Amino acid sequence: MMRGLWTAATGMSAQQSNVSAIANNLANVNTSGFKKSRVNFQDLMYQNMRNAGVSTSEGSQLPVGVQVGMGTKVISVSKNFGQGDYNHTNNPLDLAIDGRGFFKVISNNREVYTRAGSFKTDKDGNIMDSNGSRLQPEFAIPSQATTITIDSGGKLVATDSSGKELGSVQLQVYDFLNAAGLQAVGQNYFVPTEASGDPVEGNPGTDQFGTISQGFLEMSNVDIVEEMVSMIMAQRAYEINAKAIQTGDEMLQQVNNLKR
Repeated sequence: MMRGLWTAATGMSAQQSNVSAIANNLANVNTSGFKKSRVNFQDLMYQNMRNAGVSTSEGSQLPVGVQVGMGTKVISVSKNFGQGDYNHTNNPLDLAIDGRGFFKVISNNREVYTRAGSFKTDKDGNIMDSNGSRLQPEFAIPSQATTITIDSGGKLVATDSSGKELGSVQLQVYDFLNAAGLQAVGQNYFVPTEASGDPVEGNPGTDQFGTISQGFLEMSNVDIVEEMVSMIMAQRAYEINAKAIQTGDEMLQQVNNLKR
């Protein structure tokens, strides 16, 4: 009887984690470049009451055994790096990657990677994001520049009012063999791990790298309807496990009330 109580408790704990991940997805539905998370579950160990294939007293073998499971646990919370929708902003420093790849910026003297391409300039013309992290490779737009153009291949050109080129830089994008292995550190940033592998650098539009779209922002890839359905399923699963605990408690109460 007590086994059922603890088994149902593991289900409630797992669904709590599931709801937390869903809530974080919904909270970031309007966060540029955000990638939704998914909770993955795994069943726990089993107690073998009777092994399959053992011989019976008649000399035959049992086709199936008796196993009692101990519940479930969260095995991982993985990021889904599927493409989000685009928002047309007409801002020349709003950049979206169409396909695979990340922008690299320097945050607190550390290299981090992001899909959020909302960039701006400081007083010296350096291109940076809203957190003050500079886009790599670094480039300072001249103060005389009136037009900034960035082609799909990542070539940034600054020109003045007469059309004279004042400076240019080749923007790079970075990809990982296992992007799902990246560690999210907040502020739309990811850092490599042993699981993700080292970043691979390349020009946009070459090999497996995506192209760059100027004047667009990639929005969150969260599907509100999908998340709401997942939340309902998680809520019902939580309620069912709670009902299992209640049922186990009632059965224990019946046993406790037995009289000789």
